[in-house]
Amino acid sequence: MQQKKIETINPATGKVIASYDNDDSEAVAKKIRLAREAFSSWKKLELGERADYMRRLGRVMRKNREEYARVITEEMGKPVRQSVAEIEKCAWVCDYYAEHAEAFLRDQIVPTEFRKSFVSFEPLGVIAAIMPWNFPFWQVMRFAVPALTAGNVGVLKHSSVCLGSSLKLQEAFSDAGFPENVFQTVIGDYRAGEALVQSDIDAVSVTGSVNTGKRVAELASKDLKKFVLELGGSDPFIVLEDADLKQTAYMATQSRLLNTGQSCISAKRFIVVKSIAEKFTKLFVEDTQAEVLGDPLDPKTTIGPLVRDSQRQALAKQVEDAKTKGGKVLVGGKPVNREGYFYEPTIISNVGHEMSVLREEVFGPAAPIIVVENEEQAIREANNSEFGLGASIWTNNIERGIKLARQIESGLVSVNEMVKSDPRLPFGGVKKSGIGRELSEFGIKEFVNIKSVIVKDIQSKLLVE
Repeated sequence: MQQKKIETINPATGKVIASYDNDDSEAVAKKIRLAREAFSSWKKLELGERADYMRRLGRVMRKNREEYARVITEEMGKPVRQSVAEIEKCAWVCDYYAEHAEAFLRDQIVPTEFRKSFVSFEPLGVIAAIMPWNFPFWQVMRFAVPALTAGNVGVLKHSSVCLGSSLKLQEAFSDAGFPENVFQTVIGDYRAGEALVQSDIDAVSVTGSVNTGKRVAELASKDLKKFVLELGGSDPFIVLEDADLKQTAYMATQSRLLNTGQSCISAKRFIVVKSIAEKFTKLFVEDTQAEVLGDPLDPKTTIGPLVRDSQRQALAKQVEDAKTKGGKVLVGGKPVNREGYFYEPTIISNVGHEMSVLREEVFGPAAPIIVVENEEQAIREANNSEFGLGASIWTNNIERGIKLARQIESGLVSVNEMVKSDPRLPFGGVKKSGIGRELSEFGIKEFVNIKSVIVKDIQSKLLVE
């Protein structure tokens, strides 16, 4: 692998923050050897000991919250208040698994005719992670905390956008007292990621685009390595005629514009019943106009820049495609004329399936509104996507919401709440949104050997002549 400097850039200014050497395949292989050596002792610790390390890691997160949040904001443009909340969530996942991992992983006794039968959950070994830039700490921690608590060791290849975050994460594990090489980072571009997947690892976790997931799955499958994929989303936000429209419009704004719309679980298709579409749209536009676009390090800012100019250009292309095909821009609709990679929060009505804002994942602050006649059409529209990550339904009839939630093709459905990942609940998708689950008891069991053990008494036979 050719050596090459990688630069990180502040998207609010377009200026270079730092440059890094790209790990070559030899450097990657060395880190994997060190990880495997660390695994031999880490896996032998009592689960309670590993839980204590996680508690310390949670304390490190809280202690350095402001420092870590600033790194996130400077590298990928997240408004700093949201960056602080991201670090707090990282501390929460540490506490959660420290408290619950023992119950999740204790032997399960199975009644049989044998003396004893049970299922044990044992670590797989070295787990690689290919992670994206949009939640630079959280998406790493939701992989690493359950995997390491279970007794695995981890090697992270983070996005080249947020290499400072990657190194801060490694530093956090060190500050929490973790043994050397239990958690390491690989610095590099896609070539370092491919070298990592093809190295002597046991499994890999990926959060990223569909194309990234396909490539990692292809490489991992050649050696029958397990993989978990959390990929793209085009989450429907269904507004029924009995919804609280003021609250729903506010939550629509938050769900679409959190992280400047750069989230796999942002609401991306707003499906609204015709009878209340006009009123909802008016409130949605008003709430969107009330958002504050500006310097992401200013606590008042709610809309920051897009991560790169290429991302802004991709969003502009999708919006222009909608406009040329009959879409009506109700607010926003163009790049902001200022330093950095800013784009106006945008709402588009009169959209159709020939438009890329419905056919593709929109990774930025643009919201298409689809008007439907009734709930049956809303469900058909919601499921008319190659993605199936999250969805939300807004109604004052809870039983109705639950009934419709069962009809949605996705890994997560919220009724009267925006879609969020939560350590207590499994997270992942169907269709092209991924394979496998993160978080909760289901997530910690993705990277363990589920081993059946049976024990039978030795019975001696009396031989009779």
